Amino acid sequence: MFIKRYLHDISIAVEAIIANKVKSMLTALGIIFGVAAVISMMAIGNGAEQEILDQIKLVGVNNIIITPSTLTIEGGGGGEGGDEKAGANKFSKGLTLKDAEAIRKIIPSVQQLSPVISFNYSALLDAHSKPVVLEGVNNSYFNLFNIQLSEGSLFSDQQNENGYPVCIIGDNIKTEFFRGREAVGELIKCGQIWLKVIGVVERRDFTASASDELGISSSDNKIFIPVQTMLLRFKNRSLVRADEVAKANKGNGPGGGGMMVFRMGEEPAQEDYDETDSNLNQLDKIVVQVKDTEQLNATASLIKRMLLRRHSELYDFEVTIPELLLKQQQKTRNIFNIVLGVIAGISLIVGGIGIMNIMLASVMERIREIGVRQAVGAKKKDIIAQFLAESTLISLTGGLIGIILGIVLSKIITGMFEIKTIVSFFSVFIAFGVSVLVGVTFGYLPAKRASDNDPVESLRQ
Repeated sequence: MFIKRYLHDISIAVEAIIANKVKSMLTALGIIFGVAAVISMMAIGNGAEQEILDQIKLVGVNNIIITPSTLTIEGGGGGEGGDEKAGANKFSKGLTLKDAEAIRKIIPSVQQLSPVISFNYSALLDAHSKPVVLEGVNNSYFNLFNIQLSEGSLFSDQQNENGYPVCIIGDNIKTEFFRGREAVGELIKCGQIWLKVIGVVERRDFTASASDELGISSSDNKIFIPVQTMLLRFKNRSLVRADEVAKANKGNGPGGGGMMVFRMGEEPAQEDYDETDSNLNQLDKIVVQVKDTEQLNATASLIKRMLLRRHSELYDFEVTIPELLLKQQQKTRNIFNIVLGVIAGISLIVGGIGIMNIMLASVMERIREIGVRQAVGAKKKDIIAQFLAESTLISLTGGLIGIILGIVLSKIITGMFEIKTIVSFFSVFIAFGVSVLVGVTFGYLPAKRASDNDPVESLRQ
């Protein structure tokens, strides 16, 4: 009997909503746009958070990136009040393989590391050429950046130590050169050197916003070779080649009056790398992984002090901790997402205020109806149930439409602005739950106002 009575009140509320379709829809607009805003804003926040997590996976956990930088003289060598002449007389060989070995042997918190040497070359096979990044690394590199192989194997110790002409290729290079056939065991020409393919890197998603400054780069268009292979068979920037010295001496006046000094042991592999590259460092990067996240800052500080001593107190390198930078970026984005969520939540409150205003006006318009119901035996709680059901149903319907609109808006944002969005069940549940709560909360006052009407006065009106 109790349930049947309130079902009757709800059915009356449904009839009133249907009888005033346009007004009901206009009343629900605030809730519709509020819910859509909450879902789309939370989707943007979820997408940004997922992008940060993906980037952390790409840069590897607990990694420190050491790169060459524009020389700045520190300590006694320069700065305010420093002896610039003394600093100018200092010499650093730049970032070298010996630096990497010293870090690996001396610093106890280092778990593994990989030197990295990169050049732009053209890969050639069956008269088909493709520009690639040739990268000299060791096996630790693949663990540092969570790179998996889809086929083949990593470099053997003998291949690493003796500089064998072997390579591991990216997925795009396999697709370009070895369509429909196995790549492992085949030969591919890079520069003037034929390299034997021993492995293929598994394809992985790479976000356009990922930055090389954080050590993130796509592996799909790269050819990986052992570091020693790069130094022995391609290019070693720590050695001075006769042709480079001759080119430099031409600028010393007629006849090239400068002293010509050169070392044997390297032949130019091919003139298709970037000759304008002013980088004189033997290595382009050293990637270091520490054993524990808590050791990141201390290890980075120790690396800086060690390299300063090895580089004659010249600060010609940079030490970056990508994971900490990304986590700081994540904190900033979280604050931004909270602000967006609050703004979207305010729109829901505004929608609730709209419901309350329309319902109050509706009470004034339907005084006679309220009086008739009270005259035939309806109690105050029946009147409250009727008007509360109206506001809740309007809010609930608006919430459902808002969910659909929010999902569509998220897709539009991704398609038009290339911003990653993720619509989660939690965001949908929260938005819908709040919309219903808003309907109940802001609908109670009009319902109470309706129940407090004097039935005699109502009928007189």
